[in-house]
Amino acid sequence: MIRYAISCLGCKVNTYEAGSIQQALNAKGYIEVDFKEEADVYLVFTCAVTNTAASKSRQKINQAIRQNSSAIICVVGCYVQINAENMKENESIDILVGSSHKHDLPNLIEQVIKNKEKIVLVDDVRKEAEFEEMPLTHFEHQTRAYMKIQDGCNQFCSYCIIPYARGKERSLPLEKVIENTKQLAKNHKEIVLAGIHTGRYGADCGETLAHCIEVMLNEVPELMRVRISSIEITEISDELIELMKKSSRIAHHLHIPLQSGCDETLKRMNRPYTTNEFYARIEEIRKSLPGISISTDLIVGFPQETEEEFDKTVEFLKKCKFTFLHVFPFSPKTGTAAEKMMEQVPDSIKKQRVQTCSSLSKKLYYEYKSSFINKKVSVLVEEIQEENSFGHSSEYLPVTIEGVQQRNEIVEITISHMIKDNLVGKKEG
Repeated sequence: MIRYAISCLGCKVNTYEAGSIQQALNAKGYIEVDFKEEADVYLVFTCAVTNTAASKSRQKINQAIRQNSSAIICVVGCYVQINAENMKENESIDILVGSSHKHDLPNLIEQVIKNKEKIVLVDDVRKEAEFEEMPLTHFEHQTRAYMKIQDGCNQFCSYCIIPYARGKERSLPLEKVIENTKQLAKNHKEIVLAGIHTGRYGADCGETLAHCIEVMLNEVPELMRVRISSIEITEISDELIELMKKSSRIAHHLHIPLQSGCDETLKRMNRPYTTNEFYARIEEIRKSLPGISISTDLIVGFPQETEEEFDKTVEFLKKCKFTFLHVFPFSPKTGTAAEKMMEQVPDSIKKQRVQTCSSLSKKLYYEYKSSFINKKVSVLVEEIQEENSFGHSSEYLPVTIEGVQQRNEIVEITISHMIKDNLVGKKEG
């Protein structure tokens, strides 16, 4: 029996792709083991969105080589796509696959087993790329399913390497989305729509994300909840908001990346909106969908970010009243416009700004969660914890449920109190 181990870093798209390969290898009779164990084949799905992610990718590759120097080492994804020339020199790596040809990994592994020859497949995805279909019927280790419906990005924010790593925007045809939804809904009550630029779904084929979701809900009645992984403020259409108003089966949570609350910084970042435009749209969303959870991403310490600019960002964050913030210190990526910008901010100042915004995030999150005491929420049961259950609400709030509930079911819960910032409630009836 061939034993294999997978390490997956980065986004939900990577998780989906790794899950598809896991399912294909299992179907061939391979046996999955933990990445810390000795295996015959190691697969590392890499990430390059930050320097930290790139460093972790290298660590996982080296870990696999140390654990079994005679194993087949297969390295996949964004880090490979932008570092292929350097990685070709590593004799311990047997398979290098960039942002295409991932669906063929099981066959490539068997080729290496048979021929003992290194394989390198790294195309120029900016010139030519098709949406790569990677079927997946269920996730073995999680109740919430991800479904990749979009890939690539055409936005070219000045700090981001992903358009170079993932290539041009492309979408899974709607009929394939429905086909995949029907399969996943047999095993999962909630599906998270994932993409590199999810809100741009269908831009290359005359579709829209809102229409896609509407068709999913109509044609797959057993699907109880659809969640959007992340969406840009410029892509939240009136059509999508109206659909969310009409259907409780769409999660009451939007993760909308802001990146900075200062117009001067946003301009240097090449972001396609001003703070006034962002806030006006947030207000429109909240007017139509009262109580909706809106979280965001933030980069602090961007080149030339002064104390005054940072203070503007902090005040804007308070004004927007986000549910929580994902805060990142700026990390210069080779090949991006921001890497070459003058007046890079010292790491010590970045660290202070991360701490300031993380503290604000905790305060905002506590206030939002507190507002749900004595209210009803709809929770996907994900874990059984001794005499209680645990899951996330439609608003993506973590909830402890008193008593044991059926895993992978969505239940109505009345929140009664909080323990150490955690919401606690009981099932209705």
